[in-house]
Amino acid sequence: MPADAPITQDVMTIPRKLPEGEKKNLVGLTRAQMRNVLIEAGTKEKQAKMRVGQIWQWIYQWGVRDFDSMTNLAKPYRAMLAEKFVIEIPEVVSKQVSEDGTRKYLVRIAGGHEVEVVYIPEEDRGTLCISSQVGCTLTCSFCHTGTQKLVRNLTAGEIIGQVMMARDDLGEWPVPGAPKDETRLLSNIVLMGMGEPLYNFDNVRDAMKIAMDPEGIQLSRRRITLSTSGVVPEIARTAEEIGCLLAISFHATTNETRDVLVPINKRWNIDELLEALAAYPKASNSERITFEYVMLAGVNDSDEDAHRLIDHIKRFNIPAKINLIPFNEWPGAPYKRSSNNRIRAFANIIYQAGYASPIRKTRGEDIMAACGQLKSATERARKSRKQIEAEAGLGS
Repeated sequence: MPADAPITQDVMTIPRKLPEGEKKNLVGLTRAQMRNVLIEAGTKEKQAKMRVGQIWQWIYQWGVRDFDSMTNLAKPYRAMLAEKFVIEIPEVVSKQVSEDGTRKYLVRIAGGHEVEVVYIPEEDRGTLCISSQVGCTLTCSFCHTGTQKLVRNLTAGEIIGQVMMARDDLGEWPVPGAPKDETRLLSNIVLMGMGEPLYNFDNVRDAMKIAMDPEGIQLSRRRITLSTSGVVPEIARTAEEIGCLLAISFHATTNETRDVLVPINKRWNIDELLEALAAYPKASNSERITFEYVMLAGVNDSDEDAHRLIDHIKRFNIPAKINLIPFNEWPGAPYKRSSNNRIRAFANIIYQAGYASPIRKTRGEDIMAACGQLKSATERARKSRKQIEAEAGLGS
């Protein structure tokens, strides 16, 4: 294994030390953390649990950012909260809307860094694709985000803040006292944006617990999908501590090809990854593991690849569906998209073997919001095709 294989997380989230007198943000705190900071601020211990419940509902159920609007709290208590705390989410720098209705947001977080968030409306759902890191360590050679170096992990507040930002933009916060509306514009979350979620596990877990909280945003765990490139030691933990659905950036059927496309394979190879997936406690026919497979012309799209993919899944008896993703080309990309006929032939082999093989409809391509295209503007480095090919190990 080459010494430079990006196999371990090399940037920790170092909590930003608040300057003297700066107010603490309540967004992203767990209930236990919020209880502690309220007690430190003078809340009586006997009342702290109740206060957390009240503030939690205002922030996450009603989308309120102003303590003065929290009318079931006494005025002096509201004044204390406003003096010591803030309710802040990432700031929208720009929003682009695709011809197909997809929205791509560039949002700014603490330190001036920016990440991208994508909302994809469909007939029966609205999916928000959120980021877990600024940049990424994994350098997957087909992924535009992977050409950006990792800057840092996002905090739990910055992760759940992306969901809150999108609900703001969609005008989807319910009004206290109004009849309950069960329709959701934002009904699903996928952790498929910038970064590897399992290299930022604790913050991702805490943010998703907030998203699933029955007194807050109230999304079912089955409405949340975490996509990983294969950080094997954290896969079982994902089921135990988050309980969401799992997607795997698989993309190749031999170790030789996957080492290039998804370099984390040099650390945990295909068999090790499949063993972890077979043991995933949540895997069942009703909660299948999604295999994401980007279709690259002449690289991983042969009939032999399709048959090998089926053999892998059957050998480990994994309840699975295979999402085939037409490669979304970006400037300087070292690959080409497989032809429609090749993709259909590949899909048919998988379907005939008894597995669902939907071909993902490319969304937001005109605004560079499609799968694998995210890369925040301020961090974007201009690279030539030759440079990218060299880094991807594709040079002659």
